[in-house]
Amino acid sequence: MNADSARPVDLLHLGRPEVICAWQRGDIIVDPGPASCLPTLLDAIGDLRPSVLALTHIHLDHAGATGSLVRRFPDLEVWVHERGARHLSDPSRLLASAARLYGSDMQRLWGEVLPVPAENLRILRGGERVGPFRVAYTPGHASHHVSYLDEAAGLAFTGDVTGVRIGAGPVLAPTPPPDIDVDAWQASLQTIEAWAPERLCVTHFGEYADVAAHVAGVREALEEEVGWARTLDAGGFATQLRGRVASRDGAASGAYEQALPPEQSHQGLVRFLQ
Repeated sequence: MNADSARPVDLLHLGRPEVICAWQRGDIIVDPGPASCLPTLLDAIGDLRPSVLALTHIHLDHAGATGSLVRRFPDLEVWVHERGARHLSDPSRLLASAARLYGSDMQRLWGEVLPVPAENLRILRGGERVGPFRVAYTPGHASHHVSYLDEAAGLAFTGDVTGVRIGAGPVLAPTPPPDIDVDAWQASLQTIEAWAPERLCVTHFGEYADVAAHVAGVREALEEEVGWARTLDAGGFATQLRGRVASRDGAASGAYEQALPPEQSHQGLVRFLQ
């Protein structure tokens, strides 16, 4: 791997490409994805013994495999924001919340979620320099969301704060419950802009060099989706969101649906607006 690059690992979630991407930067893995995709990740990294899991946030599509990886690599250090750390050590509340969204699909979607020993956790607040990264607190999608900037490489690892963008499709904002905060999200986008990275490394999905246009797209998507949530029920909201994808890149519609379930995005915004 080039010293100024990050390696994207397509986790092929439920067998579909371009839904969830883990990022390898040397011996650091940013957002390892769910345990249901762990065999794909392990096959991709081969003989690498990772030293760090750098989590942007603890949602299961980003971090569900964390406990399983710590069990496999007992010295693995896990970077996580202070608001998310306790839910890694004891995932019971996280799993109960996720079960309200996914019901009987939990195991199929995300696999086994194991606790992470407290001694493996490195607690972040934002503003730190850890390893090769600067850390920023970037709430909005989640109250415990952080982003990582590798200044030497010009790479920003931004989890979900820079939205969902698949193939030639549009940039959309994933807004599932429980703690969407659109105002905080807009402020977090200013943080990413102030970093002025050369490229964004996005979990859903890929690497993008048109940083200013991409961030502007997230802003526009948030404003548009809030407007829909104010006036439309779940079905109407989903129709609008699916129409945005189909009008630009119908081939990617299945990946968008999997990465950003429209009904969940409606739920999260209605909760925010109320």
